[in-house]
Amino acid sequence: MHLKHLSVAIAITIGSVVQTTAQTTTTFKSYTQVIPGSDQTYALVAIPGGKFLMGSLPSEKGHKPDESPQHSVVIEPFYMGKYEVTWDLYDLFAFTNMEKEMAAKYTQTDANLAKTDATTRPSPPYVDMSFGMGRSGYPAINMTQYAAIKFCAWLYAKTGVFYRLPTEAEWEYACRGNDKNATLAYSFGSDVKKLGEYAVFNGNSGGGYKKVGTKKPNSFGLYDMHGNVMEWTQDQYIEGYYASVAKGTAKEPYAPTTTLYPNSVRGGSWDDDPTVLRSAARTPSAPAWKVLDPQSPKSDWWLTSASFVGFRFVRPAKTPTEEEIKAYYDIKPIKDY
Repeated sequence: MHLKHLSVAIAITIGSVVQTTAQTTTTFKSYTQVIPGSDQTYALVAIPGGKFLMGSLPSEKGHKPDESPQHSVVIEPFYMGKYEVTWDLYDLFAFTNMEKEMAAKYTQTDANLAKTDATTRPSPPYVDMSFGMGRSGYPAINMTQYAAIKFCAWLYAKTGVFYRLPTEAEWEYACRGNDKNATLAYSFGSDVKKLGEYAVFNGNSGGGYKKVGTKKPNSFGLYDMHGNVMEWTQDQYIEGYYASVAKGTAKEPYAPTTTLYPNSVRGGSWDDDPTVLRSAARTPSAPAWKVLDPQSPKSDWWLTSASFVGFRFVRPAKTPTEEEIKAYYDIKPIKDY
C-alpha cells in the first residue's frame, strides 16, 4: 500500500514539546498522543507494513495445533501503543468524575467533555480491579474485550483520532519485530534463559504485574509484548482458523467476534510460564475469567477473575471512513450467562 496523506488531529512531538494540532502529514513516524483535558499522553510506535509468516512450526517448544499451519500474511502500516494501557489513562474513561476532576485542572486545553459524556462507560466495579497490585504506572486489567473497544470509542471522542484493538495478525507481526520468517520463539530469539530480560512472567513476577516498560523492548521499540499482562485482540478465537486461511476459505483480515467466548488474547502474563509468552502463542478467553462476579447476568465490562488480562491499542495508517468507524465503535455487548 502506498501511504496516503493523513489529515487528522494528532499529537506530535517536536523536540521536547508535545502539542496537539490538526495537520496533514506525509511522513509515517512514531508520535505521542496527548489526551486533552488531562496530564496523560500515550506513545505510539510506527510499525511499517510488510509480509510475514504467522504461526509456528511443530518443532518449536511449546507449539500447539492452533498455531498451524504457518501462513503468509500481508500487514498494512499501523501505529501501536509503545506500552500497555495503564490505570492512569483507563480510569479517566471508566470513571466520569475522575475525567471531569482532571479536566478542571487543565482548563487551558479542550477536554471534549461534551463529546465524551455521550460515550458508553463501564458500570462501577464492586471491588478494586487492581487487587492491590499497583495502579499508577501499572497496566489496567480485568476489562472485557467489549470494554477495551468502548475505551477506544471514548478516546476517539476525546482526540478525534481513530484507535482500535489490533488484529491477531497485527499483534503477532508487531511482537516478532525483525523475525518475519517466524523462526524464533520470542522476539529476541529462542533462548528461554533470556526471557527475564524482556518479560515479566511467573519466573520473576513475584506474584503480580509490574509497571509498564520495566523490561527491554523488542526491535520495534515495543515494551511488554511478552508477559506482564495478556492483551486483547479484535479476533474471535477459532482453533482451526489458520487452516481455513491457508486453504483460502477464510479471507477476512481477522476473525470477527460473533460469540462472547472465546476471543483471542496474546502475549502471556505475569502468571504464565514461558511457552505461553511465545510470539505465536494464542490464548482463548473463557467464562472462568468472570467466576468471582456475583452479578446475574455477569458484567459486560469487568472480568473480575482475569488480573492477567489488559490491552494496548493501534491506529491504522489509513484512516477508515466515518461509516466504518461508527460500525466498529457502535457494537452491543453479547450477554453473559
